[in-house]
Amino acid sequence: MRGVKSVDASKKKVQTKFDDTAGRYDSQRKQLIPCFDDFYGIAVSIAETEKESPKILDIGAGTGLLASFFMDKYPNAQFTLIDISEKMLDVAKERFCDNPNVTYLVGDYAKYPFSEKFDLVISSLSIHHLTDPEKVALYRTIYELLNEKGIFVNADQVLGSTPYLDNMYVDDWKRKVEASGLSPEAIKAAYERLSLDIFAPLQAQLNWLRQAGFVDGDCVYKYFNFVVLFGRKDSTAA
Repeated sequence: MRGVKSVDASKKKVQTKFDDTAGRYDSQRKQLIPCFDDFYGIAVSIAETEKESPKILDIGAGTGLLASFFMDKYPNAQFTLIDISEKMLDVAKERFCDNPNVTYLVGDYAKYPFSEKFDLVISSLSIHHLTDPEKVALYRTIYELLNEKGIFVNADQVLGSTPYLDNMYVDDWKRKVEASGLSPEAIKAAYERLSLDIFAPLQAQLNWLRQAGFVDGDCVYKYFNFVVLFGRKDSTAA
């Protein structure tokens, strides 16, 4: 098991990589995510709340790409965006400069002392940077942060359940990325970011969601290793 210093060093590398790519992050998304439209579209569609002005926490918010889709669905929502990369959040601030209902937090969401509750907690392509114990702890934290009937949606990537499947997932992604029209430099940078990822198996993550207290924990979408995970807080459920 990696020590605290090693984990912190790994997060620093992640922060540096995303600081470096902040300005061009969004323009490459459709080329790096072969299932882009379904991946984000389904994540937004399943995050339902009856509140007209829900409080939404986006963890690992980056440039605010996922949050932008949620703003279209919930224009009166109050958003809190947290990310370890200040430069990524700077892009989000520019994107949402006309929206006064957005709060920005620069910090490690795995350690951040949140002081309020939320109706929706959302995330995309971020939690896989955490170690497995950190993922387990984060799912428990998210459960506690949600109001009753709150929803958690995580659009992320997972580890194949066998080495063969995992290699198949990676090989398929690389073939599609290399045929996408991205520059060799952009592809190299994407591969370097991949080396920092800490994917966990899908079934393990579903188990962690349920152990954290979520009901209806499920994978509602899967395209190779791109998945959309769902969990609902209902303390009255049997």
